Amino acid sequence: MSPPPTLVPRLFDAARLNAPQLSNAEYRDLLKDAHQQLRTEFDGGTCVRLLVSARAQAVDEVLRHVWAAAGLDRTPELALLAVGGYGRGELHPASDVDVLVLHSHDTLPPDLSEAISTYLSRLWDLGLDIGSSVRSLEECVEGVSQDITIATTLLEVRTLCGPDSLRQTLLQLTRPLWTGAAFFEAKKEEQHDRHAKHNFTEYNLEPDIKNAPGGLRDIQTVAWVAKRHFDAGTLYDLVNHGFLTEFEYRQLMEGEAFLWRIRFLLHMLSNRNENRLLFDYQKTIANLLGYTDSNANRAVEQFMKAYYRAAMNLSMLNELLLQYFDETILKTEEDSEIVAVNDHFQLRDNHIEVTHHQVFAKFPSALLEIFLTLAENTLIQGVRASTIRLIMVEARKINDDFRNNPRNRELFMGILRAPHALFSTLRRMKRYGVLGGYLPAFGAIIGQMQYDLFHIYTVDAHTLLVIKNMRRFRYQEGAEAFPVVADVAQRLPKLELLYLAGLFHDIGKGRGGDHSELGSVDARDFCLAHGLSLREANLVAWLTQKHLLMSVTAQKQDVSDPEVIHKFAEQVGDLVHLDYLYALTVADICATNPKLWNSWRASLLRQLYQQTRRALRRGLNNPVDRQEWVHETRIHALEILVDEQGMDESRINDIWRGLGEDYFLRETAADIAWHTAAILAHGDNPAPLVVIKESHGTQFEGATQIFVYTRDLPNLFAASVATLDHLHLTVLDARIITAENRYSLDTYIVLDEDNTQISDPERLEYIQADLERTLSHPDQFPTIVQKRLPRQLKHFSVKTMVNISNDIQRHQTILEVITLDRPGLLARIGLIFMEHGVNLQNARIATLGERAEDVFFITDRDGHPISNPELCEKLASALRSQLDTVN
Repeated sequence: MSPPPTLVPRLFDAARLNAPQLSNAEYRDLLKDAHQQLRTEFDGGTCVRLLVSARAQAVDEVLRHVWAAAGLDRTPELALLAVGGYGRGELHPASDVDVLVLHSHDTLPPDLSEAISTYLSRLWDLGLDIGSSVRSLEECVEGVSQDITIATTLLEVRTLCGPDSLRQTLLQLTRPLWTGAAFFEAKKEEQHDRHAKHNFTEYNLEPDIKNAPGGLRDIQTVAWVAKRHFDAGTLYDLVNHGFLTEFEYRQLMEGEAFLWRIRFLLHMLSNRNENRLLFDYQKTIANLLGYTDSNANRAVEQFMKAYYRAAMNLSMLNELLLQYFDETILKTEEDSEIVAVNDHFQLRDNHIEVTHHQVFAKFPSALLEIFLTLAENTLIQGVRASTIRLIMVEARKINDDFRNNPRNRELFMGILRAPHALFSTLRRMKRYGVLGGYLPAFGAIIGQMQYDLFHIYTVDAHTLLVIKNMRRFRYQEGAEAFPVVADVAQRLPKLELLYLAGLFHDIGKGRGGDHSELGSVDARDFCLAHGLSLREANLVAWLTQKHLLMSVTAQKQDVSDPEVIHKFAEQVGDLVHLDYLYALTVADICATNPKLWNSWRASLLRQLYQQTRRALRRGLNNPVDRQEWVHETRIHALEILVDEQGMDESRINDIWRGLGEDYFLRETAADIAWHTAAILAHGDNPAPLVVIKESHGTQFEGATQIFVYTRDLPNLFAASVATLDHLHLTVLDARIITAENRYSLDTYIVLDEDNTQISDPERLEYIQADLERTLSHPDQFPTIVQKRLPRQLKHFSVKTMVNISNDIQRHQTILEVITLDRPGLLARIGLIFMEHGVNLQNARIATLGERAEDVFFITDRDGHPISNPELCEKLASALRSQLDTVN
């Protein structure tokens, strides 16, 4: 509702409009003063509703004065109407001022047309963003009949200047053009298309607070549909019509006021009609709205959590009210097919509803029973709106007595064990308030976000997507997309244990402390309370605690190293734990960020799983011998080269003689054969050898392998990665091996910059030629790419961390660098290595949103671990200082 006019603050002195004529500069001063006064009033705590009304009134006064100054007030067949949001008397600081110049002429006289054009041009000159149209009554009728947007705009129209009779005539002519049902269907379709542009989610990292699901448009859509049907003047009138409850009305108003405060500040900070809550503004708005950092969550995370919760609530209300409108108003006279389910529920047109409105009040367990019924019956298409209303009311009464009730615990576990629609059932439970009520720890993470570019979903949305992925493993599409893990999931003895691990794996986030440890305690207690055995409870708790173990191992360690496999196998312990962990890990990664999952990452995890499975079957007391591994790899590669390709064994052994064990540990037999054949074909050519292939069926499936064979030089790595960066390639993995003959055998696993495989033959040829040209003169390699830092990255500060340790068994130094990702990062690191006399032996490259978390295996110039503490400190200091000073 619009506030009473007497409460709306004046933004400038009305006396300043006493003169019949003002210059453009004087008008601009008025509007500038009004804008500054808006911010002063906001900072002083004035209600945002009053402020948007105040701006509308201030603009009203200016438009009327300019209208009169143009002499248009003396033309009775002409009216100036405010439409859209401005028609509602609402204007945010930079909102468009939408007006309709309405006339009763068949064709405007030229002098009048020119006067209107001059009037509208002058409004633009004053700095107002005018959205204008000039139409006759007949043209309006034609436009409304053809365009739902125009029909909607004219639902909210008021006269600013001229006779109000024109507006009244307009409404009489246009209202019959759309029936209530047709208008409703058109607005539903329009909303669907609008939501599709935002992926049907409230949880975008940079949400559009106006147009995304749960945004201001969702409130307006409900209001437009209901106002059109009831001919209501205000949203509160819908309470009197029985369309809205008092509680729902308050929720809509509170949600709208919250979004208005955000929108007001977005307009003020950006100085434009900005409705996207970009990273550029999130921190500032959080502070302006009074959020402060805590030990558990930063201010911006608290603010965004409040936003996501408000958006989810508004989205839920929008869904509920539009469904209610369809069910109870548009279809009241239609015959419904009613099928009894039990004493509590029945199906009406395949939508479940309560048999009487006291079901949940008298039988609280029915709050869970209805969801179990949904999960067990594939014919049920949804829940009736009136029943959703009852659920949302009764869900607020869930307490410890409800949670401790054995019947309710049995029902909840029944939902997890149900054969159908687990994801959609849990999603409904969350949206209706039941899941957060039954699991308070889950309720606490609803809307919880992490301020980074890696976790693109809130914790609750991510958690349910994890379970959705787990369910996909059981179906044909999942078996095609995840063939190995789907097979593993089918073998799991109890799938509900996997679902519980998914439900609890991130539930400890936002409390401070290690979320894996906190969630593990919650998971174990929950499992024991819900009738699981101690062994099952411990398994779920272990999965929750160790849910990052497999991804971290695959990402940061060399999974072709038998020692890495053995150590990982010791942590896993047995095949059952491995199978559950593998399924959880894949589901988790796929639900974190769609860009994170690719064939290369899948192949790394698959290799780690398969190697660990073999290690566990062999027995932890019988680890694979390095020499045995090397011998088997050499024999297999030799078979490919001699038996399949007919090459001379003595020439092969000449090449292999100086390569060392690590090469045969870290490369597959197929790739060794590929390398060897290329080296033999290259002969004594002193130029660098560069060969490229698309990977199929290897550990780097889905990526492109670039193999470089050339004389070893200190800046070879820096030159190579600088060139790859110039070629817009993303390096996923680097394997650097220096042979005894001082040749370097380097493999780079790359994707295109959009994380796709490179398949264009011409592009591959160009990459090969450019690398050959650069590496022929590595001392003249390209300068480090000076690309502009992407907009989103500018708002993140990742202070560089460097960790250095020595691996005694592998005779290497392990250097981990965590820093802000940016163009040319690897080339900069390579230059620093060169300047400090460091040789790179291997690298694991990982980009997690805005963070690069790279692991390098290095030695000194003589191939020994870096044991000099002073050199280690100089290297770490150089990395920290140089990487933190690069913009």
